[in-house]
Amino acid sequence: MIAFDAFRKVFGLYVAVDGLTLEVRPGETLALLGPNGSGKTTTLKAAAGLIRPTSGSVRLGAPGRDACLPEARAVVSFLPQRVSFPDTLTGREVVEFYRALRGTAPGRIDDALRFASLNGASNRPVGTYSGGMTQRLGLAVAVLPEAPVLLLDEPTAALDPEGLAAFYAMAEHHAGEGRTVLFTSHQLGDAERLADRFAVLVSGRLAAVLTQGQLHNRLAEHGVMRVRVSPSGPGLLQRVRETAPRARFEGEELVVPGPSDARPAALDAIRAAGGVIVAFTAEEGRLDVLYRALVEEAP
Repeated sequence: MIAFDAFRKVFGLYVAVDGLTLEVRPGETLALLGPNGSGKTTTLKAAAGLIRPTSGSVRLGAPGRDACLPEARAVVSFLPQRVSFPDTLTGREVVEFYRALRGTAPGRIDDALRFASLNGASNRPVGTYSGGMTQRLGLAVAVLPEAPVLLLDEPTAALDPEGLAAFYAMAEHHAGEGRTVLFTSHQLGDAERLADRFAVLVSGRLAAVLTQGQLHNRLAEHGVMRVRVSPSGPGLLQRVRETAPRARFEGEELVVPGPSDARPAALDAIRAAGGVIVAFTAEEGRLDVLYRALVEEAP
């Protein structure tokens, strides 16, 4: 449904995206992960037909059409990272404007406002909205046309709790109807809850494409347990390394990297070596840690 083929976008001397080849399958929800400056927004705008590739191609639909063609853009609904609307219009008037622009049936207005949990505020001027309410209005506009392809740029960044619940319901509804969703996020929770696959961008290049299971496994590998042991002689470290080869001392703490299911064996090895566990903490792998590892692995 969305196909990037050696997509490259250059702004002056700055290479925003470099040689991206990626396919988002029909009915799939794919999360595009990476920090600011990794090329996520440029990639989404190219899929929306808002920018042209410097080289390569971005195609939508089956058969694939150039994303910049009007007939290709007709199948897409795009929610940018920051939305703004005229302060003097009411929320309903904003949705009505976009409904007329997209040629959508009038009955979709109430559905869109209900999806975004804005029914109670739909007749108020946008200028009275909070930031979270404005973002929810953006969600209402995005779901209005029921397009086969939904592109969302950091959709949860400014949402309040009510808006977050509305977004999750919207995304899960779209996925349940077999629509294709491509979204960017800094939040691992969003990605884990919604995405079928995850594409990781590093400085404009595709570093990895992972399934749900693969992501969880990679994150588990980057978990870590920290143990304060007494006494902590060299024989103890050697014994622990028989079960956790990457174990090391950092000051007074024994650091044991690896998945949670390997930690009991490491604790048993400490006791077997005569060590007394004074205290320990454990944390699971974080996306930022995994991302740094992928940066190091990227060519």
